[in-house]
Amino acid sequence: MSAAVDTSSARTVESTERRPARLAELFLLILALTAGIAAFAMVGRSVTGSLPTEFWPVSILFVAVALAAHVVLRVRAPWADQVILPAVVLLNGLGLAMILRLELAGMKGANAWAQMMYTALGAVIAILIVWFLRDHRWMRRLTYTAMLVGLVLVVLPLVPGIGREINGARIWINIGFSVQPAEFAKIAFAIFFAGYLVANRDTLALAGKKVLGLQLPRIRDLGPIIIVWAASLGVLVFERDLGTSLLFFGLFVAMLYLATERFSWVLIGLVLFAAGAVLATSMFSHVAARMDVWLHPFDADLYASGSSYQIVQGTFAMAAGGLFGTGWGEGYPYKVPYAFSDFIYSSLGEELGLTGLLAILMAYLLIVQRGLRTAVAVRDGFGKLLAGGLAFVMALQLFVVVGGITRIIPLTGLTLPFMAQGGSSLLANWIVIALLLRISDNARRPSALPMRGTVSQGGAMHDPIVVGAFDDARSGTGTPAAGTPVRRSASDAPSRGSTPADATQTIDPYRDTRGGEQQ
Repeated sequence: MSAAVDTSSARTVESTERRPARLAELFLLILALTAGIAAFAMVGRSVTGSLPTEFWPVSILFVAVALAAHVVLRVRAPWADQVILPAVVLLNGLGLAMILRLELAGMKGANAWAQMMYTALGAVIAILIVWFLRDHRWMRRLTYTAMLVGLVLVVLPLVPGIGREINGARIWINIGFSVQPAEFAKIAFAIFFAGYLVANRDTLALAGKKVLGLQLPRIRDLGPIIIVWAASLGVLVFERDLGTSLLFFGLFVAMLYLATERFSWVLIGLVLFAAGAVLATSMFSHVAARMDVWLHPFDADLYASGSSYQIVQGTFAMAAGGLFGTGWGEGYPYKVPYAFSDFIYSSLGEELGLTGLLAILMAYLLIVQRGLRTAVAVRDGFGKLLAGGLAFVMALQLFVVVGGITRIIPLTGLTLPFMAQGGSSLLANWIVIALLLRISDNARRPSALPMRGTVSQGGAMHDPIVVGAFDDARSGTGTPAAGTPVRRSASDAPSRGSTPADATQTIDPYRDTRGGEQQ
């Protein structure tokens, strides 16, 4: 006799995910804070023989800011990446220590307390973004608004009365205090590019003829890249800023490649930028002067006129550092002009040596790698492009700054993220980190609601209700969310008496095979 089946009973498939305690992040934060505060103390002991007067206020505020960010992430974004914030805190702390060291040496312009205030403000803005921005996909509504904001920010330094020219580059505005609008424009352009490309990626990827193995776009599809190319050349020519020009154009080409996976776009972008740079060098004297300093920094006339003095002194500073550096407070970084901002990398190289510089580069690469990993993991096209673009723009800015100081490329006016003194750079890069953390939380978070289904007599499963799967309606693409039940082929349809597991196949790419949370 068969056993009676209770048709009123129901079986529910519940999510077994638990909120991460973020203990790994807390442990790494303690290490990062220890490194930064120890650097503050060593700088004071080496230069003055005692702890500097700024030691306690800077240290306490620095610890408070870092722990506040950790607590907010634990409450509001518990699935966010646990490595990004400690890496940022480490870089920020070491940068503060170097600025404090230059301030104690009497270098004009170095101000560790002001840098700490900007750090706190940047962290507060990041905390507010993480707290109030629950879903990054909301920003897609701002696609063309972000484009307009970015263009206005780029043009502002050219406006008479508020634009300022410093060291030959017109990239600053004065609104009671100095601001570098390009730092914020890169975020606006990243949002615009992500929104534009996710809606047009199929056309850009598939349309056009194939020549010599390269998928060439149609002429009418070249419009956006031509506009961005012209805008970047305008920055190079009128604002005399090679770094910002390269940053904007490189961001767009990189995001084009992420969206289309067509190498032809990268090749076209490189050819266009190289042609524009050669043309600008031949037509404009200030661009040609930058090239001369890059190619011939040790020329006696250039050095005597002061054109190549900074780059040469920076080179000597890094050479003096050797493999392990002179130690905190033991070098002469203050002999390099703007050692606390544009050339803080050479200052760190002198006192921490090649080993210290490699450790700093590894911390930056960790942030970039985690950002790219977030782009791979997130389930919607807009988030993939935005996370990839933000990670790439940080990598490109790192390359432009370090490449300029080490003479791989001509020197630019950009600053090293989180380390160089400058409020605009700090605030903008904290915003970038907040967006990456929010996207990573959405990428790793389980479905918004657990999958529920009832099993009636005979084991047949009613249609489940799934909330949290996202499919890009505009582009027609998208990846199923973690925990989404996906029907296999018709031949695999469940027969009567099969179990719910036979009816659907659950896709959960964000869990490892052991069932633990993927780090």
